[in-house]
Amino acid sequence: MATVQFDGVTHRYPGSETAAVDALDLDIADGEFLVLVGPSGCGKSTSLRMLAGLESVEDGTIRIGDRDVTGLPPRARDVAMVFQSYALYPNMTVAQNMGFALRNAGMSKSDTLVRVREAAAMLELEPLLDRKPAKLSGGQRQRVAMGRAIVRRPQVFCMDEPLSNLDAKLRVSTRSQIAALQQRLGTTTVYVTHDQVEAMTMGHRVAVLREGTLQQIAAPRELYDDPVNTFVAGFIGSPGMNLLEAPVSDGHAVLDGLRIPLPRSVSGQRVILGIRPESWEVTTDPNGITVVAELLEELGAESFVYTHGAGTDWSTRAGKIVVRVDRRFHTTLGETLHLRPKPEEIFYFDAETELRLR
Repeated sequence: MATVQFDGVTHRYPGSETAAVDALDLDIADGEFLVLVGPSGCGKSTSLRMLAGLESVEDGTIRIGDRDVTGLPPRARDVAMVFQSYALYPNMTVAQNMGFALRNAGMSKSDTLVRVREAAAMLELEPLLDRKPAKLSGGQRQRVAMGRAIVRRPQVFCMDEPLSNLDAKLRVSTRSQIAALQQRLGTTTVYVTHDQVEAMTMGHRVAVLREGTLQQIAAPRELYDDPVNTFVAGFIGSPGMNLLEAPVSDGHAVLDGLRIPLPRSVSGQRVILGIRPESWEVTTDPNGITVVAELLEELGAESFVYTHGAGTDWSTRAGKIVVRVDRRFHTTLGETLHLRPKPEEIFYFDAETELRLR
């Protein structure tokens, strides 16, 4: 086990003027499970591949423990990768796949078998050790890929969207298994995903990237409760935060019939209000925000109403306002609804910089 440090790390792909990862600073604690999350092209996989030695570093330093590994080849870094594709040898059994790297490194057959059996017990693969990959389900193959990494006992696990090929139900169960396994092993883990639900449920901390730049790194609850800008606010949460841009008049944001008092830090003639789906109340008061229902999404325990605003002097960044409602709530397409936000749950952002205002 070891700490991991990115110190001003930059990577630029050949022919590109824009850095894929730009001056990334990250300090990952020994035994921490850190998740890198963001939309496609944000630099999360590139960051992981630089840590593993699969991509070069244009500028900056990467350290694992007290070693500078920036210029070392992958085999010298003591890092184990788990990829989106399982990359199992089809002609080998589960046991042979899991032990291949150890045997290739010169470990004895008996010692290799001990490690393989230990990992198989952790991953509930013991009945499958004599099977070949073609006889396994997708979830079983992913556990074999995990086992192949575990038997190496590396200082760092690097996982690049390992659940992407699994169906929705299997992803839920497998992500809990990976989180529990990491806690049991205590191995420093860097995990890449584009799925913010995965990020929020698995990571000790989550680093949010956008266009190669780190936006915020914090515990999942802190990201949700205290986003630093509109990008983090809109990305974290499912559905994301509603971001409404409104005019300012006499220290108030004006939304239809609502005048919302603003903190003193707000300056300028417009402000962005952040209101999560659960922070709305559907009301009969016509002095609220008037919206038109477009879709009722029923999920069993709760429902979400997708609406568009009927106001003329304010706008929503996503084009929609999403409201979480009780599962017994019913509306029809085109119905007019009135909403009021819970005042204590409103976030405020600068309309120019998009940074959080306190």
